Amino acid sequence: MTIFSMSSYAKEVAGVNLPDSFTAKDQSLALNGVGIRSKFFMDIYAAGLYLTEATTEAKSVIDQDKPMALRLHITSGLLTSEKMESATREGFEKSTGGNTAPIQATIDSFIATFSDAIVENDVFDFVYEPAVGVKVFKNDTLKATVEGLEFKKALFGIWLSEDAVQDDLKEGLLGSI
Repeated sequence: MTIFSMSSYAKEVAGVNLPDSFTAKDQSLALNGVGIRSKFFMDIYAAGLYLTEATTEAKSVIDQDKPMALRLHITSGLLTSEKMESATREGFEKSTGGNTAPIQATIDSFIATFSDAIVENDVFDFVYEPAVGVKVFKNDTLKATVEGLEFKKALFGIWLSEDAVQDDLKEGLLGSI
């Protein structure tokens, strides 16, 4: 059972159509920006950031306790679950300034959602609901709910913090490019 519905597709990035909005529970979220995660000149995934209000302020997105979502559409068959786990752990290290200990249990729960094989065209949605946590969907199937605002801040910080995974991806998600 999904908790969100998609509207029409508005943005194409790396050959992937990302919807211009979707609804999480009863909250409408609009596409704030899109980007491509690339490594060694290869596109890994297309990403879209969905917010209740458009912004170009990364810290605001990270800190706010409002509904939001991030979609990752896998574009490379070279991304394995092991590579996703490793990259995600590295992302949490960067987004927390190396201080993952206070949220380590929630990080481990989140990373466990990548244990199944990851293939090209898989879609991950990370949907934050205040007082509930981050709902992790893979191909529209709920895999886990990870509680805590601090976890949500660290998760979204992977893409939006001062030490984001990729600067041009961050800029794209913030609608800056």
